[in-house]
Amino acid sequence: MDTSVLIIATSDSCGGAGIEIDLRCAAAHGVHGSCAVCGVTAQNTYEVTAIQTIDPDVVTAQIEAVFADMPPAAIKIGMLGSADVAQAVATSLAAHPEVPVVLDPVLVATSGATLTEASVFELVRDTLIPRAKLITPNMPEAAELTGIEVHDGASAGQAARVFLDMGCEAVLLKGGHGHDDVIADRLYVDDDVHEFLSPRLPGEYHGTGCCMATAIACNIALGKPLVQAVSDAHDFVARALLYPLELGHGTKLFDPLNASPLWERRIRP
Repeated sequence: MDTSVLIIATSDSCGGAGIEIDLRCAAAHGVHGSCAVCGVTAQNTYEVTAIQTIDPDVVTAQIEAVFADMPPAAIKIGMLGSADVAQAVATSLAAHPEVPVVLDPVLVATSGATLTEASVFELVRDTLIPRAKLITPNMPEAAELTGIEVHDGASAGQAARVFLDMGCEAVLLKGGHGHDDVIADRLYVDDDVHEFLSPRLPGEYHGTGCCMATAIACNIALGKPLVQAVSDAHDFVARALLYPLELGHGTKLFDPLNASPLWERRIRP
């Protein structure tokens, strides 16, 4: 693993999302995952019971420590939690404009719990979206950040245009919150639209958005062009979802290592 990705996100105590699944996803791609922990959540597969953000100075120190010794080839940003942390991240990354950023604007957990203060939204729009090579909102996040309710291809295109006007290079609007039998993730780059399709599986899954953004960041770090990076990440997550873990009583968990050709897993045929 001579390629690394810096993951800036929050811990999930049940290991199904956040930093924990991001690091497994990086390992599954043969990429080293370094991290800057922005917060800690107490959660399981059906509820979030506590959230504690990390001191912004400590978040800054983590980012600076990584860059001082092992500069990453790409950065993934997930849940930030507070406006102070978001500002610290934006300020730190301003010193490293050459490193591509994949931004997953995490607002709400799959269980429905609000994960991010409302004051973060403006900072994300004004400082982090313009910095991003790619943002990966789901339908509710796109609606929150653009004011456009996304329910089909036309409305997704309208929301994507708003995001592109904010300054990011590209937008991946994820379709997992829709109701069609086929999930359509749509990538908007300039005037081009690329669709990535997969069958909708029964039930809800924990951590898919985190894993998708991290897989894309890993693929970018490995030198893949953006469209291929997104396509391969979409297929990777779709494969991992076929092997859920029989744990918990709420949303399903999945393990990114089960989709990796680098690992031999007992549950794979």
